[in-house]
Amino acid sequence: MSKATLCLLVALAIAEPALAQGGIAPAQSESEAPIKYAIYSSAWGEPSNAGLRLVAQNQTDHSLKLDSILFSDEDNTAIITSLAIDLTIPAQAWAETEMSYVDLLFGSKCITETMTESWKLVEISNYTLNPSVRGLIIEDTDSFRIYQCVRTVTLNWQDPESGATTEFTEWVMYHFERRREF
Repeated sequence: MSKATLCLLVALAIAEPALAQGGIAPAQSESEAPIKYAIYSSAWGEPSNAGLRLVAQNQTDHSLKLDSILFSDEDNTAIITSLAIDLTIPAQAWAETEMSYVDLLFGSKCITETMTESWKLVEISNYTLNPSVRGLIIEDTDSFRIYQCVRTVTLNWQDPESGATTEFTEWVMYHFERRREF
């Protein structure tokens, strides 16, 4: 198990009491998706041809197939980037996949400004407990700072057994970090 996967598992385990929905199917919960996920890339902010890695947790009692996540430009909603995923996640389980690099750093003033200020994007995820904070420094010590940007995306998944598809609009958090220079 990679370090990033372990970090996601720990973060989700900590968040589990607040996020637990008892296996609620997508139609039963309109406030959050039954799939929790995080996207990582070593290419963010570095001259690299590294791809993207997605780690996902299915919180339902039946398998789900995560098809895509659509990222829209905040100023021009006609500009959309689709992250094609095609990942089947077993019931109450984890799955992960590697993908080619797709630019997910467009279309948000917060993200653009944060990237130009030498912050490093660590992950994009939908599991942070407080989605209402935009541009809030949540930790500020002498050695480490964390910064977050919020963005709306559209998640598409399918129930492989019934063939039913779901399109769900939700927020994701872009998690940035920067070590203080001494």
